[in-house]
Amino acid sequence: MAVITSRLGHRRWKPYSIALLGPSVLFVIAMMALPVGYTLFLSVHRWAGGLNDAPAFVGLDNYVAIIFDDPRFRAALVNTFLFAGTGVALQTVLGVGIALLLGRSFRGRSVVRTLMLFPMVATPVAVALIWRLLFQPDGLINQMLGTIGIRPAEWLSSPVLALVSLVIADTWQWTPLIAIIVLAGLMSLPRWPFEAAAVDGANRAQIFRFVTLPLLLPTIVVAVTLRAIDALKTFDLIVVLTGGGPGFATETVNLYAYRITFQYQQLGYSGALLITFLVVIGAITAILLSFRRRVELS
Repeated sequence: MAVITSRLGHRRWKPYSIALLGPSVLFVIAMMALPVGYTLFLSVHRWAGGLNDAPAFVGLDNYVAIIFDDPRFRAALVNTFLFAGTGVALQTVLGVGIALLLGRSFRGRSVVRTLMLFPMVATPVAVALIWRLLFQPDGLINQMLGTIGIRPAEWLSSPVLALVSLVIADTWQWTPLIAIIVLAGLMSLPRWPFEAAAVDGANRAQIFRFVTLPLLLPTIVVAVTLRAIDALKTFDLIVVLTGGGPGFATETVNLYAYRITFQYQQLGYSGALLITFLVVIGAITAILLSFRRRVELS
């Protein structure tokens, strides 16, 4: 009788719950759908943004130009993947290592965990300004290199080192995010697999390889997915630290689309760039989530 009453109560209150949640759901959908829909509309038009210049429909011409006739877009796409891929890989290795260290019991662990959050609290613009000062020819990093006999490096004026500088700054700020996510997953793991492995005589390296890592892998994939999505759309750090230079050496797709929009006034072409990049990010996210499902089922 209690079960029947609870089910009837649930059915009776269901319309009210829909009425209460409906406006919020519709608002979220509208806030997501309207910008994407408008960008998609622009992507099939040619428009300079003028009030007296109506958008001219061009079909898929913008997409064809992006794929076949725009080497700058291809270079920006490569820069985006190099920055995001290298940064996320480095942050994952460091984040997992930090999580394993913080998972142990030692004096001052809570203080270390709190201090680890500080890079994430700072805004990307502030982080970029700090690292820009550090990477100056007479900055602290070159001064430290000089004390050990290494020649000062041209961190922000060398095409290769400029990208390395971006990866270093991004890694410094966002490694704690992966560490926190992995640490939360580590704290939620059951203890009996570790105890069973210890009873069987497994050493620490074997326990990590055959017990800890397989159990943590779904959590690591989630952390990598979240971080990869964020790294692929990084904008402010790159603008402040390198401005996409030297030349176009560190220009990513987001920065390229920004310049196409506000410097060259090609809003339709910029919309096609963003839609293309959105599809790329969606494909990468789907691959990572599919990998996570396979890991959970294995």
